[in-house]
Amino acid sequence: MISSPYLPKKVKIVEVGPRDGLQNEKTFVANEVKISLINQLSSAGFSNIEAAAFVSPKWIPQMASSEIVMAGIDRMPGTIYSVLVPNLQGFEKALASRANEIVIFGAASETFSQKNINCSIAESIERFAPVTKAALDHNIRVRGSISCAMGCPFEGNIDPAKVGEVVRLMADLGCAEIDIADTIGIGTPNKIKAVFEHIGQILPMSTYSGHFHDTYGQSLANIYAAMEMGVSTFHSSVAGLGGCPYAQGATGNVATEDVLYLLAGLGIETGIDFELVVRSGNYISNVLNRPNGSKAGRAFLAKVALSAGD
Repeated sequence: MISSPYLPKKVKIVEVGPRDGLQNEKTFVANEVKISLINQLSSAGFSNIEAAAFVSPKWIPQMASSEIVMAGIDRMPGTIYSVLVPNLQGFEKALASRANEIVIFGAASETFSQKNINCSIAESIERFAPVTKAALDHNIRVRGSISCAMGCPFEGNIDPAKVGEVVRLMADLGCAEIDIADTIGIGTPNKIKAVFEHIGQILPMSTYSGHFHDTYGQSLANIYAAMEMGVSTFHSSVAGLGGCPYAQGATGNVATEDVLYLLAGLGIETGIDFELVVRSGNYISNVLNRPNGSKAGRAFLAKVALSAGD
């Protein structure tokens, strides 16, 4: 197997489908479906699954039963089950649910911050200070997520220095990992490299993860570019589920199946069973009655169907 010396030998994939992928579904997804999906993904070998969110059901009704979901899943030893939390009330629920990691969120765009969480970037960080302190006091890992790191639907291009400012703020809060999110999927490899080149001077590259949406079909190229910069953790969503309600036309996260196919072809280890993920993607696509968003997943399933017909 030929592999580049400039690429990581192993990549960590954070599966975000059960939370980021499902949260914008208009029709409520049954708790048993969410639980089954997480269990299937756990069995496939993910070391980190974003499973739920303890947020106001008024704003994200799909996550209203997160306590039930977290109580119902079969936990794999060594797997991190993450939950999104906006405040101390959400943290208390996360603590009761035995979450291994909480995720806090901010933006590199002031306008997006106001539209998304009704406060400035500085105010959002201030609000999260007691949350992260409580988590760290209970030895719960904290991850930060920075939206609109490559561009904003309201402000357009985002200066990498703006991303760097939020990175510093989240690091000061105690975030062990920081997601650099191309929320509206407008990034290209050169933009990806420019952002990571800048923030790589602030914290070690091992601190960062890439969270790329595939609106313009650039996610796989962007992942490759980020790996060339030293990034070895990426987010993806089974069957390409997800989207951003505040970004017109923004599609889902890059499909996990497509990322796994790319990494396997590069000889990069993930510890994840590709076929089990494909079957999970097929399962949730059928439940939602929508086309599977993964090209690799669809191709594999078509090949299996063809072989079965021979």
